[in-house]
Amino acid sequence: MSQRTAKKKPKAELLFNSPDWDFGTIDRIYQAVEAIGIGEMGLDIYKNQIEVITSEQMLDAYSSVGMPLFYKHWSFGKQFATSEALYRKGWQGLAYEIVINSDPCIVYIMEENTAMMQTLVIAHAGFGHNHFFKNNYVFRQWTDAEGILDYLDFAKSFIAKCEERYGEAEVERVIDAAHALQSHGVHRFPRKRAPDLRTEQKREQERRAHGEALFNDLWRTVPTKKRRGAKDKLEQERRRALLGLPEENVLYFLEKTAPRLQPWQREVLRIVRLIAQYFYPQRQTKMMNEGCATYTHHRIMQRLYEQGRIDDRAFLEFLHSHTNVVMQPAFNDRRFSGINPYALGFAMMQDIERVCLEPTDEDRLWLPAIAGSRDPYEVLKDVWANYRDESFVSQFLTPHLMRKMGFFHVVDDEDEDELRVAAIHDERGYRNVRRALSRHYDVARREPDIQIVDVDLVGDRQLILHHRVLDGVMLEAEEAGKVLQHLADLWGYDVVLREVEGEGDEPVEEHVVSPQHPFG
Repeated sequence: MSQRTAKKKPKAELLFNSPDWDFGTIDRIYQAVEAIGIGEMGLDIYKNQIEVITSEQMLDAYSSVGMPLFYKHWSFGKQFATSEALYRKGWQGLAYEIVINSDPCIVYIMEENTAMMQTLVIAHAGFGHNHFFKNNYVFRQWTDAEGILDYLDFAKSFIAKCEERYGEAEVERVIDAAHALQSHGVHRFPRKRAPDLRTEQKREQERRAHGEALFNDLWRTVPTKKRRGAKDKLEQERRRALLGLPEENVLYFLEKTAPRLQPWQREVLRIVRLIAQYFYPQRQTKMMNEGCATYTHHRIMQRLYEQGRIDDRAFLEFLHSHTNVVMQPAFNDRRFSGINPYALGFAMMQDIERVCLEPTDEDRLWLPAIAGSRDPYEVLKDVWANYRDESFVSQFLTPHLMRKMGFFHVVDDEDEDELRVAAIHDERGYRNVRRALSRHYDVARREPDIQIVDVDLVGDRQLILHHRVLDGVMLEAEEAGKVLQHLADLWGYDVVLREVEGEGDEPVEEHVVSPQHPFG
């Protein structure tokens, strides 16, 4: 007993001795976490900017999707009131942190957190999420971390000036319509590098003049009467080429070509569109991002404990919090609401580490490139940089983990009275389960494929869209009608949405909406 006591590191080396903390404590914590995250794990991060906020400020950050300097909108206030009521009644907890994909990376920590929780948060957000933001190819391709804060400042100022000049109600109406369409306001496939957001403010006047010139040229070439035959088809192809059709980014198309919009209204659409594009990578990497951050904080906290920098009390507090985060209720548990991205992400990161260090013959068969590599950090950093959720599951989900988590594939066919278990975690089912789970994370399958395919410039300027039906899943008619109403008001003329199935263009359903309160 005396020998064990002698081996313990002195109490002076503890980062903290109680749940209380001050800014000196935060600085010691950060230095210790950085030594492990960068010195041992080799993480590559943006510089961190840590902001201490109250629970009310955290609720406010919730309401505006965690972004500072955001423009005002009634939906943010509604979200704030809802979250605050649930929090005050004890029906909803608060996140321990919010982290912003910017350079420097902004990490919000709550002042109510204990010293241990601040350590966990800094490791999770300031090093795990931060590394993922900086290195994952989807974020590098689509986001401008250096320019986002300047752009948000410009957007907030621009919209405030519009409210002064045109009235809050009119500006709010444009933002309402843009928000309704923002999930269809992203480019899903790369066209060029991410926009340089720092130059957006400087280019506003130049862009406005160019847009008006393009707009005038487009509508000046509208034929005065309908053509027929080959000439009509040739004119249709020229029109579609001029308009860049088909176009999946609805907000982009409206910003460039809607005939009645004023220049300031086009700029508001652009603001909403660029911010939606900024968040698009997070929709593709939710599970990987949380898995990276959770694995990182788990490894850092464990190393701090091994080094004697946190004591048993703090480590047990950490384990309690960590276990709650990565808990995965079984399918027949009343708490089950799908696959917990923290649970699956963390489990897959740990499983990759296991395959690197202690592979089985099965692992060598399924993952020959990394099995026994003995360097899990380098493998994980490569994975974090070059995959998104769909491809990550498709490539790295092992039979070992499928068995451990008890995965099986259920098919819900509307033509059948009962659910059917199509595959389980056995030799015959491994690949089917992995393929099905991978498709579950495919953004293209989770969101409807809607594209603008034509505009009737010759006749009534009707805007025509196609929804390519996948697996027989049609749009919900009432919700589709509400969104199309916003689209028709922005376009200024009738909008037709045709739902088409298979390879042809024959519609199985058609939605037609006329503008009620057109903009202009």
